[in-house]
Amino acid sequence: MTAPIISAYAGGLLIIMQGILMVLTGLHRAKAGINLGLGDDPVMERKVRRHGNLAENAGIFLAALAIAEMTVVPQQAVLIIAIGFVFARFCHAIALSTEAGSQGADDGKIFVLARVIGAFGTLICFLALGGFLLFNLM
Repeated sequence: MTAPIISAYAGGLLIIMQGILMVLTGLHRAKAGINLGLGDDPVMERKVRRHGNLAENAGIFLAALAIAEMTVVPQQAVLIIAIGFVFARFCHAIALSTEAGSQGADDGKIFVLARVIGAFGTLICFLALGGFLLFNLM
């Protein structure tokens, strides 16, 4: 069994990203005078979803990644999947930082593309990691 070093690096990057998104959400909340909830503010909703979506996905991914790294999944595969996931989550956060990325506006196709990369990249990493775990444990 090896120490989950790749998972630790990925976790470090993701927790920093989560902290930045948390602070940006809180700053907007304070600036807009929103105490709790969204305050009928579409920008606040976007920031809350950006922060929440990372929180929803990163924890289970990191737990599975660490298990994979400490058991049977080849280190190269763990590294590639970890890089892919961090990149996908970064793309998703960038996309949801804009109205175009969250609403699919024609003038912001690059942000729409970033959201697609973020969402499908996350799914691909989930499926790859789960598949590697199941296949290598058989």
